[in-house]
Amino acid sequence: MIKKSFFSFIVCVFISQLTLVAQTDYLNESTADYQARMKWFTDAKYGMFIHFGLYSQLGGVWDGKEVDGYAEWIQSKADIPAQEYAVLISTFNPKDFNADFIAETAQKAGMKYIVITTKHHEGFCLWDSQYTNFDVASTPFAGRDILAELSAACKKYGLKFGTYYSIIDWHHTSQERNIDGKDGSRWGNIRMKSGKKPEYIAYMKNQVKELIENYDTDMLWFDGDWVYWWDMTSGEDLYQYIRELKPEILINNRVAKRSLFKKDFGTPEQEHPGQALGHEWEACYTMNHSWGYKASDTDWKDAETVYNKLKDINSKGGNLLLNIGPDGNGNVPEESVKILLEVGKMLNK
Repeated sequence: MIKKSFFSFIVCVFISQLTLVAQTDYLNESTADYQARMKWFTDAKYGMFIHFGLYSQLGGVWDGKEVDGYAEWIQSKADIPAQEYAVLISTFNPKDFNADFIAETAQKAGMKYIVITTKHHEGFCLWDSQYTNFDVASTPFAGRDILAELSAACKKYGLKFGTYYSIIDWHHTSQERNIDGKDGSRWGNIRMKSGKKPEYIAYMKNQVKELIENYDTDMLWFDGDWVYWWDMTSGEDLYQYIRELKPEILINNRVAKRSLFKKDFGTPEQEHPGQALGHEWEACYTMNHSWGYKASDTDWKDAETVYNKLKDINSKGGNLLLNIGPDGNGNVPEESVKILLEVGKMLNK
């Protein structure tokens, strides 16, 4: 009788495990579960993007010369060797970064969430990661935790908190400059060294786990999916892994190949569709031309342009994620703040 009961127990455990596996197939969740998870996002309509990293202290200038293109791509555009670029950690000290001011400004602007670049393509991490020394803990700014400050400020002002993470990494030893590339593609299409992909995927998973567990991030916003070595299988596996860590989290479609993968939402950049789409989406835009801080880029969109863009995007079922680029000291350009607050007033009329 005891053996029979034990056998029944084992069968029940086995069935429970099968049920658990079925419940964690997050790539095929029910429409009802998806809509419930996405509700805060679809209600939000408007969010703030923050591009901030080592590049912020350069302001678009390298070796005394202004570099064309986006400021956060300066390592690529100026073709700077990784070890030479890495020296920038010795001068990173954004003592003026004020998370409370940023979150309050976003709230006054009518925004409902914030997404910050925790690790852009340069590979520098804005948090003290136990998996690399190429992070904020190795800079003069060590001792402060920007992500913890911003996560807390978002909670204070009723905002959701999101973290951007680049799939490509110009600093990690698994990858190397593409010697066959031209111009920006040397770094933009960075190569994965033979046999190193599993090591890098483990690194990525460990770091996104840190972002979830240490900062309670509500969203993971990926980028860099265009490289040849990042395929749908890799992206879907990462998606599944993240959802297992935090089932309610939102993940953008660039976690896999953006042209094919649309969960949890699409991400048109510097443009948006002329009609509603068959999936949720968010259009990201700059307020001037560059995402990262660029001292010479003063061609700002006025408040009316931003307001009209927001309304047009919302009317087609999308969200607007509007960018700010703090400078190397952590200060948000005054013109950005002025535009945001003016749009907020227009929304409250």
